[in-house]
Amino acid sequence: MGQKPTEDYGSDGEYVHPDAATDQALDWFMRLQDDRDPETFAQFEAWRRSDPRCEDAYARLSAMHGMEALRRASESDARRLGSSVPAPVLAFDDRRRAKPRSWRPAMAGLAAVLLVMIGWQYGPEAVLRWQSDYMTAAGQRDTITLPDGSTVAINTSTAIALDFSDGRRHVSLLEGEAFFDVVHDPAHPFVVDGPFAEVEVLGTAFGVRTDSERDTVVLERGSVLVSRRGEDALLEPGQMIMASAAGLSAVASADLDQSLAWRDGRIVFRDRPFAAALDDLERYYGGRVMLMTDRASGRLVSGHYRIDDPDIAIRTLARSVGIDVTRFPGGILILR
Repeated sequence: MGQKPTEDYGSDGEYVHPDAATDQALDWFMRLQDDRDPETFAQFEAWRRSDPRCEDAYARLSAMHGMEALRRASESDARRLGSSVPAPVLAFDDRRRAKPRSWRPAMAGLAAVLLVMIGWQYGPEAVLRWQSDYMTAAGQRDTITLPDGSTVAINTSTAIALDFSDGRRHVSLLEGEAFFDVVHDPAHPFVVDGPFAEVEVLGTAFGVRTDSERDTVVLERGSVLVSRRGEDALLEPGQMIMASAAGLSAVASADLDQSLAWRDGRIVFRDRPFAAALDDLERYYGGRVMLMTDRASGRLVSGHYRIDDPDIAIRTLARSVGIDVTRFPGGILILR
């Protein structure tokens, strides 16, 4: 996470974002909530097209305002402040006229704008915090007892959201990796969904990991049904499957000791490409890791590493392939 931008306020006491394009985008965003005059839209379009940074700033702001989690958080804060949240501008070609109002001092969108600025500054982590019920930082692990008595162990940099209302047993894995030990209840199936797959069980123990490309499901005991857009696969103990945008993979045998070692505070590599192993260890490290050489790009590595001290684990892994590690302030590790 980068250094927090310095906040400032203008002579009239208004918030001024340190990035000029962002500040102008916030200005236009608030103005277009109330003023739909064609001349205003023409001025807005001229500003938006004047610089790619302006177009990008407004696009990111609009996208963040449209997020469901951000909308719920904005409405909650608005109610607390005794105001309301403006509806987002959905299109630039809306030509409905509305009587212009004085929008600068208005409190109507204050909560939404403040949340957008916070989300912009802190990035996806802020949105995950609004969406999730439980979340771990890099290097942290936790075990939660769910309302039905089931347990979920969550690995490093993981976020989950729960829905146990009206008899449902539903967990969303928003990011990271989790292991579920589910209480048997035939009348109420237990469902875990990730970005790519849905896993339904009655009583079993299994792990799910998600990243930007796939969800991976590993079954320790019991049975699970994994679904992806009409495709289904039934897993037996010791099996695994991956779900991606392309669909479900074939069911394969799983190395449970390797896949679930994190529950014991370990990470295990067996003939893993060095860069991929480094990426796995970096998940547990709270700082930044920069690989400045390709000397080990084709090397396969094996070994057991403790994840409670990822700095040492990364150094040990690097030394095993002849790479030096230099630590800089701010937790930056340079591998060269």
